[in-house]
Amino acid sequence: MENFKDKFRDYLMLEKHYSVHTVSAYLNDLGFFEAFLSESYESTDLVGVAYPQVRSWIVSLSDDGLSSSSINRKVSSLKSYYKFLLKTKQLAVSPLLKHKALKSAKKLQIPFSEKEVDLVLNQLTYTDDFDGLRDKLVIDLFYTTGIRRAELIELKLYDVDLSNHTIKVLGKRNKERIIPLLPVVEEQVGRYLVERARLQTITDSAYFFLLQKGVKLNNSFVYRLINYYFSNVSEKVKKSPHILRHTFATHLLNNGADINSVKELLGHSSLASTQVYTSSSLAELKKVYRSAHPRNQ
Repeated sequence: MENFKDKFRDYLMLEKHYSVHTVSAYLNDLGFFEAFLSESYESTDLVGVAYPQVRSWIVSLSDDGLSSSSINRKVSSLKSYYKFLLKTKQLAVSPLLKHKALKSAKKLQIPFSEKEVDLVLNQLTYTDDFDGLRDKLVIDLFYTTGIRRAELIELKLYDVDLSNHTIKVLGKRNKERIIPLLPVVEEQVGRYLVERARLQTITDSAYFFLLQKGVKLNNSFVYRLINYYFSNVSEKVKKSPHILRHTFATHLLNNGADINSVKELLGHSSLASTQVYTSSSLAELKKVYRSAHPRNQ
């Protein structure tokens, strides 16, 4: 079984081009299911699994308090594994052939207002040193480019091209895209790089953003950074890098940007992915419409 899982890992990384984080999540889900089989059925035979066993696992996950979306993600990992076994002729029929995903309520993504972003970028006080310059630049880069957290963390020094006023990011499925930089951000980049060069020790020298100790940023640090600064100005429940990406798209659409242009900036493969951001834009449009139309006076 370990041999199958090793081959599955190689398949995800080399053929599907999934990120290390995604591959790890898939393998962890497989491990959890394997542990469930061992405990409940005294078996770790993933190849010989029948759907009732999968259904029992789903019930146990629900009893443990996992949301429908979390359960669906874990089952999706299983489906991918069984598709791989079919592809490699280890199985004739997937035990998940007739499985239907659990219905889950759509999460409402509430973007920050323009006022909240302005307060964070122009009213809060940042220390005039490496940490302060980096923190503000991280926030401003999220807001002015709409990049994902992983894209920001993986940004390399050579990806920031001030001569062409752009950055190059490596998105999902290893797709590259070029995003323009605003002058206000370029000025911050210059100041940050001066302080970055003064760090006593730099281990991850290729990466653009570093911690004080000279290593690349990590997921939890970036999340805490965004949450900390926006907690000073916003009472919204969720304050994360993804909400800032959502804010980027919403504010562009609210101010008249073409949805196809926003799609390209976000790195979406289909317009359907971008259209989720139009709900906030529609709310703004309704407000303008009601305040401006003569019949509503």
